[in-house]
Amino acid sequence: MIPLFHDFTDATVLVFGGGPVGARKARRFAREAQVYVVSPDFAATDFGDAERIRAAPDPPDVAGWLERHDPALVVAATDDEAVNDAVVAAARDRGVLVNRADRAGSRDPGSVVVPATVQDPPVTVAVGTGGTAPALSKYLRQELEDALAGAGEMATLLAELRAELKAHGVDPERRRQVVTDVVNTSSVWTALRTGTTNHRQVIDDVLAEERLGGESR
Repeated sequence: MIPLFHDFTDATVLVFGGGPVGARKARRFAREAQVYVVSPDFAATDFGDAERIRAAPDPPDVAGWLERHDPALVVAATDDEAVNDAVVAAARDRGVLVNRADRAGSRDPGSVVVPATVQDPPVTVAVGTGGTAPALSKYLRQELEDALAGAGEMATLLAELRAELKAHGVDPERRRQVVTDVVNTSSVWTALRTGTTNHRQVIDDVLAEERLGGESR
């Protein structure tokens, strides 16, 4: 499986299953997409901003739900294998991505696995095991949380620094070198993580060094 980041803004995600797994999937996708959860019953848990629809579609009814909602992604998370089979078949017929939550291991073409993620916006790191070992994904995610601390601040800093260097006429090759030097400087990471500096201070220091370096060159 090839990992991709997919923008679900203004897209629809249709979840079949109102248990804890369906709720977890709904919360994840409701951060961006319009999510509908179809189930005869719903767990007493958080479904995020998803809209819950109380219904118990039989396998022949599933295709009609996809027809009406035109989803970009369908999640099969019921405890009825026949319904989940019908969700996968209907999604395949319509060329829609599908995430089947009751199966691990081998996947059909068009399948989507929702990975464990660690975020320090705008940085996101995803961990997947091909659906074979969710516990390992969870463990690795926890291990990565500390390593990722400050990555969001660093990403924002580097974006601003690149723009400043370009505005000051620094050539592309030199810009790449400067940015690489900053991202590999442990003191900058420490300062960003502890809040002892800010983007503007780092950028001003780099620009000052560039001016001095340019004069010496």
